[in-house]
Amino acid sequence: MSDDGYATLGRGYARLRRPDPRIARVIADALGPARSVLNVGAGAGSYEPAGRRVLAVEPSATMIAQRPEGSAPVVRAVAERLPVADRSFDAGLAVLTTHHWTDLAAGLAELRRVCGRQVVLTWDTAVSDRFWLVERYVPEMGRRERSLATLDAALDVLRGLGARPEVIPVPVPADCVDGFTGAYWRRPEAYLRPEVRAAMSGLTLLDQRYLATAMDRLADDLATGRWHDEHGHLLELDSIDLGYRLVTT
Repeated sequence: MSDDGYATLGRGYARLRRPDPRIARVIADALGPARSVLNVGAGAGSYEPAGRRVLAVEPSATMIAQRPEGSAPVVRAVAERLPVADRSFDAGLAVLTTHHWTDLAAGLAELRRVCGRQVVLTWDTAVSDRFWLVERYVPEMGRRERSLATLDAALDVLRGLGARPEVIPVPVPADCVDGFTGAYWRRPEAYLRPEVRAAMSGLTLLDQRYLATAMDRLADDLATGRWHDEHGHLLELDSIDLGYRLVTT
């Protein structure tokens, strides 16, 4: 995605896309003993591990401007052309970013060139398509995401590069503080807020007239109790599998 795209989509990321500590622990465990980490598609700096040497790579000036004071140094570059030497980092990290890359194969090849280990957070569309938001309200988002560089594509590319990737499910907590698309699965009213949706590329990139109609239906279902009749059982859960997957090599 171009920086122009992030000038709209990227607003509010530092406030709405804060790292969730439970997801951060899964990522930290996957990074293992790595002392140096290259964070590709780093955005506003979520999930950059403390206590390790970290360099962030981010193409968007809008996102870079939101990085907090004291965060890791950042270079403005793209995943497909990483401006670092071969094997200069113990691990490469890519969190919910590969679907924005222009060339997944080139980006993952670069990540393997410069990093001894790769840790990539993406999602399995076969699971995410069953999420109530996608299935009932925005199926067009599901159809669009099947063409993106998500789990199956990442696995195919990594295997083609000689890696033997492992896949770790990443459940979404009910009170997740990172406002990605699945974060509010138990708080449906949140999806009615434009500023919340603005931090979700899956919704922001849809035709906004289509999205407005979908949100009207959600608002009506919440008002009439239909949402609770169909999905009220979710209110008893502390976390849920929405298809988010951590791929490690």
